Amino acid sequence: MKQMRVWSGRFAGLGAALLVLGCQTAPAPVVSGAAAQTSVAPKTVAPPTIHLDLPDAWGGQLLCTAADCLLGAVEHENNKLSLFRIKGRTAALLDQQPLAYHPDSAVWLSPQLLVAAVERSSSLDIFRVGNGKLTPLVQAKVGFAPRDVLVLSATAGKYRMLATPYSGKDIAWVDWSEDRPQNSQTHKATWCEAPWHPIRVSQLPHSAQAGIAVACLDDKKVVAVPESDLSATPKVLASFNVIPRQVRPSPSGLWLYVALETGGRNARIQMQTGELQWIAGDPRGSSAVVALTDDLVIWGDDQRLTLQRLDATGGVLQTRELRTSGYSTSLQLQDIDGDGHQDILVLNSAGKRADVIYGPLWEQAQPRP
Repeated sequence: MKQMRVWSGRFAGLGAALLVLGCQTAPAPVVSGAAAQTSVAPKTVAPPTIHLDLPDAWGGQLLCTAADCLLGAVEHENNKLSLFRIKGRTAALLDQQPLAYHPDSAVWLSPQLLVAAVERSSSLDIFRVGNGKLTPLVQAKVGFAPRDVLVLSATAGKYRMLATPYSGKDIAWVDWSEDRPQNSQTHKATWCEAPWHPIRVSQLPHSAQAGIAVACLDDKKVVAVPESDLSATPKVLASFNVIPRQVRPSPSGLWLYVALETGGRNARIQMQTGELQWIAGDPRGSSAVVALTDDLVIWGDDQRLTLQRLDATGGVLQTRELRTSGYSTSLQLQDIDGDGHQDILVLNSAGKRADVIYGPLWEQAQPRP
């Protein structure tokens, strides 16, 4: 099974052992059927959380309005695209559509269009969304097995999407329009080896330009290119002796946080000066990251989120944690229930469920010695 190849290729020693243990741990019972619901628990026990029946969710994205949120996400091993509605603190599965072998991520092009990156078909599969249903629209071929898709622009029915590979150095950006759905234009460039989880950043070091940053798993470095020139030679922002799994910017764009798979520490890059700061972490490493504020960061790993409050030098002032249902590799912050607090969607790439943990997150997390 390729999932074992993925993790054995990405982890070593203790990290791999812990992942296997996490995958074999029996999950807690969930509410059966399409809907899931929870009541507010005392914060000394656990924050209010709902669980979605979404196994091996390698990627997905929330799209929220004042009324509710829609979640489009892929089931990597079941080869499905799933559509959920989350309203307040309840969730319901609306629809699913089959995909080719090993879909890896999904994002919204618009409230009516959802796109999934699919390895076996070497394509970005675009679906129309309406009345709670997913309708296949078109496959845009990229010429390699895509791991991630990122929307670069969306204007008047014209879209530019960035696709990065599961393995290899080639990336592609695809120009696609609703009025000519069968005529997508694909352009390629070379970045680095295994550039996973690209993200837009508002500035690059020593430059006022916005850019795209990415963690290069097999090259063990973080690189970036200007958003205005995706074919430019990537600039190396940091190099490591372990695998950088994911990068995400802080809300102001001042910091770019780097989740490192092993080694007992993570990092952040000052995006004005390029300074690299080390952040003490857990020996089992981190697989995902998202920042609540410039100095309050959340790391994902096996059945746990680690929240850290940092000082100006990257020193850890306080550490807290929240429990999750699997190996947490995709984190998205959003005020899902409209109460003014940031909530977090946790997609678990190994495990039977995804989690929505309702905020305030720091206040409800458990202190760690």
